[in-house]
Amino acid sequence: MSETEAVHKQPNYAAIFWALLILTIFEIITANLHIAKVVIVIALVVLAIIKASLVALFYMHLKFEKIIIYLIVAFPLFLAVTLVLTVLSDK
Repeated sequence: MSETEAVHKQPNYAAIFWALLILTIFEIITANLHIAKVVIVIALVVLAIIKASLVALFYMHLKFEKIIIYLIVAFPLFLAVTLVLTVLSDK
């Protein structure tokens, strides 16, 4: 086996699927709550980040990559959060 071939445990894709489904149901429930829109938006963004993290870590196998991949992912995530916070502050 060469150094480029990574040996890692096979993820439980069924559990990830069910977690994503449950988070999607929470998103639908959250979007239909009768509370302040800012709270709804923040909750939906948090849920979306959790879902995106699950997809990236397990389906895209980023969990098993080197640290440089996390740095490459962190910068656009930082920009996305900055954009959302900027839009929320606009009244």
